[in-house]
Amino acid sequence: MTPGAFSGQPDSSQAIWPAADWWHNLGSGELTDLIGRAQAENRDLAAAVARVLQAQARVTVQRAPLFPQINGQSQAQRTSVNAAQSTGGQGQSAGSATSNTFTLNASAGYELDIWGQARNNLRAARETLKSARFDQQSVALTVTANVATTYFSVLALRERTAIANEDIAAIKSILDVISLKVSAGTSSHLDLAQEQAQLEGVQAQLAALEQSELETRVNLAILLGQPPQTLRIAAQGLQEVSPPAVAPGLPSELLIRRPDVAEAEAKLASAHANLDAARAAFLPQFSLTGSGGYASSTIGALVRGPSFVWDAGAGVLQTIFDGGRLLGQKNLALGVQQELIADYQGAVLQAYADVEIALGQVKNQHNAEAHLRREVEAAREAFGIAQLQYRQGATDLLTVLQAQQTLFGARDQLAQTTLARLQAVVHLYEALGGGWVEAPGDRTQASGAS
Repeated sequence: MTPGAFSGQPDSSQAIWPAADWWHNLGSGELTDLIGRAQAENRDLAAAVARVLQAQARVTVQRAPLFPQINGQSQAQRTSVNAAQSTGGQGQSAGSATSNTFTLNASAGYELDIWGQARNNLRAARETLKSARFDQQSVALTVTANVATTYFSVLALRERTAIANEDIAAIKSILDVISLKVSAGTSSHLDLAQEQAQLEGVQAQLAALEQSELETRVNLAILLGQPPQTLRIAAQGLQEVSPPAVAPGLPSELLIRRPDVAEAEAKLASAHANLDAARAAFLPQFSLTGSGGYASSTIGALVRGPSFVWDAGAGVLQTIFDGGRLLGQKNLALGVQQELIADYQGAVLQAYADVEIALGQVKNQHNAEAHLRREVEAAREAFGIAQLQYRQGATDLLTVLQAQQTLFGARDQLAQTTLARLQAVVHLYEALGGGWVEAPGDRTQASGAS
């Protein structure tokens, strides 16, 4: 089931797993600050932390049956009995008899965990706690990656907005030339209308880009756990972002570097323990009980030797008929176990798939970016030549329009491809676990062997 190597990884490359603080190496101090704020204030991450606290409480609850349960009680009671009632109503005496009773005792009970039901319940709770911690770490990784990719989207949209404004300025420059030619009678109003239509189209694209940037900044603010109105982004483009190289090692190593895979494994281990506990519930349950204390009619003599009373006992409880409750609980635990086996296998396969896809994205987006940079240089030269020839009357407006569309379309596509490459690198960091490594003591295999 585990492949020997990733198909998208060159055979000669060495493993370079992401550092635990990989975002510090992207070259953006502003992004580092944003990620720090998200790790402190993100609401999804806060909810994951709360789930860890809940799981810790469940461990405490499931640990309790392994210890004796001790209770203390004190009581004072005053009883009055009518004399006529005490004689059955046959005597002539009147009045009442009053008595006091004071008690002070302690009781203890302990269920012998002979078949391991309580221990299995505790093991299930501990594995659930581990899965909650792994979920918290998985959420933290996802939040960090989302902040980075959303931040890059803001910068890319700003670059595209700047390109659109440059396009508008160039169109207006050509419009001035066309207007002069129309006035001189050397050009028709058709050329003027065509260039004006070009201007309106780019201005419509500019409005859409500005709206996209607004929505992306709002999404980034939500990731940071702050109102959108308070978020300020200083950077204007992607030029300063430079991610370091990263490459996966063996696919088998990935399984201890992905918190979501560790979470799925811990959930499966918890299901194993729940099934063992459900099986143990069919067996007899043994318990020990005991109590001791003082009872007296006067509080002054309560703690004296003659007032001391005690009792002890043992019991065995065996379910004879429960309408199928225990069988249903066992079958339910078995069904959950089978579901989580499939979930764990799916998590492993998804982890391999995420890395393969991210490797392909990084490689192909890098190649596409290189081609687009060369296209932009060639299109810029062609547009310059077309403008010059149009001013000299050596070519028509259609040639200028085509060169202009090619240049600014290529520049816009280059900005989008640069964004896609950077986001692919972040996805690769995320797919490789973001520098997280499962502690040896947390591994289910280690805990199962102990």
